[in-house]
Amino acid sequence: MGIGELDREAHVPDATGNGAAPRTLAEALRSGGDEALGALLRARPDLLSPVPNDLTQLATRAGTRASVVRALERLDRFVLQTAEALAVAPDPAPYSVLLGLLTGDAADARIEAALPRAVAVLREQALVWGDDERLRLVRTARELLAPSPQHPSPTGLGPTVAEATAGMSPGRLQEIIATAGLPATHDPVSAVAALTELFTDRTRMAALLDTAPPEALKVLDRLVWGPPYGEVTADPAPPVRWLRDRGLLLPASPRTLVLPREAALHLRGGRAHRAPEPTAPVVEVARDYRPQVVDNAAAGQAYTALATVEELLKSWDQGGPQVLRAGGLSVRDLRRTATALDVPEPTAAFWLELVYGAGLLASDGEADERYAPTPAYDDWLDLPPAERWARLASVWLSATRTSGLVGTQDAKGRTLAALGPGLDRAPAPEVRHRVLALQATLPPGSAADRESVLARLRWDRPLRGGGAGTAGPARGPGAAPGSGTATAAGGGAAGGAGRAVTAGTGQPGGAAADGGPVDLREQLARWTLDEAELLGITGRGALASPARALLNLPLAEAASDDALGGHDCEPAVAASRAATLLAPLLPEAVDHVLLQADLTAVAPGPLRRPLADTLSVLADVESKGGATVYRFTPASVRRALDAGRTASDLHDFLTAHARTPVPQPLAYLIDDVARRHGHLRVGAASSYVRCDDETMLGEILADRRSAALRLRRLAPTVLAAQADPASMLDGLRAMGYAPAAESAEGDVLITRADAYRTPPRTAPEPVPDGPPSPDATLLGAAVKAIRAGDRAATVVRKEPAATPVAAGSLPRTSAAETLATVQAAALTGSAVWIGYVNAEGAASQRVIAPVRVEGGFVTGYDHTADEVRTYPLHRITGVAELADEETA
Repeated sequence: MGIGELDREAHVPDATGNGAAPRTLAEALRSGGDEALGALLRARPDLLSPVPNDLTQLATRAGTRASVVRALERLDRFVLQTAEALAVAPDPAPYSVLLGLLTGDAADARIEAALPRAVAVLREQALVWGDDERLRLVRTARELLAPSPQHPSPTGLGPTVAEATAGMSPGRLQEIIATAGLPATHDPVSAVAALTELFTDRTRMAALLDTAPPEALKVLDRLVWGPPYGEVTADPAPPVRWLRDRGLLLPASPRTLVLPREAALHLRGGRAHRAPEPTAPVVEVARDYRPQVVDNAAAGQAYTALATVEELLKSWDQGGPQVLRAGGLSVRDLRRTATALDVPEPTAAFWLELVYGAGLLASDGEADERYAPTPAYDDWLDLPPAERWARLASVWLSATRTSGLVGTQDAKGRTLAALGPGLDRAPAPEVRHRVLALQATLPPGSAADRESVLARLRWDRPLRGGGAGTAGPARGPGAAPGSGTATAAGGGAAGGAGRAVTAGTGQPGGAAADGGPVDLREQLARWTLDEAELLGITGRGALASPARALLNLPLAEAASDDALGGHDCEPAVAASRAATLLAPLLPEAVDHVLLQADLTAVAPGPLRRPLADTLSVLADVESKGGATVYRFTPASVRRALDAGRTASDLHDFLTAHARTPVPQPLAYLIDDVARRHGHLRVGAASSYVRCDDETMLGEILADRRSAALRLRRLAPTVLAAQADPASMLDGLRAMGYAPAAESAEGDVLITRADAYRTPPRTAPEPVPDGPPSPDATLLGAAVKAIRAGDRAATVVRKEPAATPVAAGSLPRTSAAETLATVQAAALTGSAVWIGYVNAEGAASQRVIAPVRVEGGFVTGYDHTADEVRTYPLHRITGVAELADEETA
């Protein structure tokens, strides 16, 4: 539908209100109510950016290619199949014809029951308009879904007889109809009509095919479900010639023949699709558990997730790995992180992306840029465990950064790095919500079968994430090279993606197991199922109660299919509910450890924050699980002393928090390390070492391991080195000493374990997948504005005889005439139509009821804006009286 056509119909007086069938999409929208208009804007929010001036502009925007493609991508499979059937049906098509294309000769109660909903959805989204006797698919959608030689139809059908014979010589047409047993005609148009009638007449068509050779029927069988094109040699085989001579195969190019649509529909029994899918696949149950078992398993995994995040960020407390020049984490650093966390690299990438998305990790922005925890990490640590988990889960649900893409390549062949650019995929939040919502349709405690979830997701959005691929040429049955038989060429399967209708997500190319293109939505769904288990959203594959609360879904029963949009509730409220449900399931924090004689300590549960922080400095984690085992070593004790603790502080700490007596070996270890700690002092010369024990300095000079430090004695108790203080400290510690760093004043420098944080950083914003859904307030205001603007654009007005106004242009009157007309309207209380140009030079038409005219301004009620406004008279181009007083 062209803009000119829409503009012309916008000024037709009887476009609405006379009961006539709409002639354009704009008329169809105008004849509908506000509720239907609001439903359209809710289903296609891109039409609101910006709000259209009137229904003509809305209809024009709804017919643009980008908007139609976006709308088609959000149709489920059967609604899309309905649109595909309309694309190959006559335009307009009665409802009965559409039903016949979907059911074929055999009635199908499922299709008959589902078709009214499909047509209603297409009407609601302004992809189809007209009554049931004249259903019309919008022109852009027909162009996208209809067959063409370059882009086969998703139905597998080819062009009509009229389209395939366009440009064929009249003589050739007469030869075809004569061979088919039809009488000669006087012109090509009637010849095409006669051939079309033959192919659509079931009885005569069946009689014609009864005379076909068996080999010719095999060729038709190969082409009937698509693709309908076949390649031929210069001298076709007899079966192909038989079909070509009777118009059952028509030339599409010098070496290609095509099966006409009417003939294919006869061979298919009238069906446009090989396998219509009127009902959604059922999400099946893989295994049933007691809901309490699922919740406990999920809570255990949630606790592990929190511990993993803390361990990851604590290991980067002093500054993490460097940031690559192109952004992100190097493969080597990702491997080191995975080893430190004792998880596979993809899992390590998931945790990194999760904390990065939550704003707990960022680059420090320094010249030697590194990753480090942010100040928000400390605030997060202060939260109760359940609230910490709820925050991570909420971030994961809405994040568009996709860790599963780490290690793959982008369109330019560059490897995508963890924490780097190029990992955003806009459909990710929608897919996560949808996958979890589908699991919620099962009773609590039921784990969904993974493949059935993916099948349902494919039915919900068949065009998102990538279109159906096209296969290469395939030879016809029994055809040897050069035999001249028809060969099937290219084409998409029935129900696949339409021409140029792909998600446009920019995902990296790849191949599925069957060699087809990778479907991004399916990839995202598989990653969602794995990540939900890691995060504790699911337990043993079933959706846990806290996750149901996070999605605002029923807790004690299966959610209905109509309630799957419940995740639109206030996120903070949902997160609070989820945290409340999770809190009793998490193990309680303990304030004690069990000391053992082998220099280990066992934490029988999660430790309270001060105890955990101090113990992580004093000892190293040896093993994790239900109970965490810490090991005391000379290096770990020295680390605690470097942090400012004294030996007596450490003894008091262990005595206060141990349920068992402090073992003698541990006490000896602390005292021994403390006695040697700080005996050597390292400062900056480049660096120096001082010690009251001259013998110890002599031992260091004599030790071959100190050669790299290049030491020399400045005084009996002082050694100077060319190494920096940090290297000096590391070197002496490697030699078995316990040096302490000191300041320029000679004071011992205390090292804090949590000293380094980045400046305040904002968490990365998710990439929106199109315009956001409008709320009720915006919808109401938009509908009101569009209706008011449409009334102003289509209202009938009286034109001055001397200066007629062309349709669609602004009125033009002199300043005196303008002033006189608005003054008269103010006295009589009538409404007038004005042309107005604002300060930016934008022209518009408005219907106003003047109430006051003074000082060069007219004040009145603006029916277009639905409010009282004041307009400068010098900006009014002209004024015209309305044909009647009705403006509502």
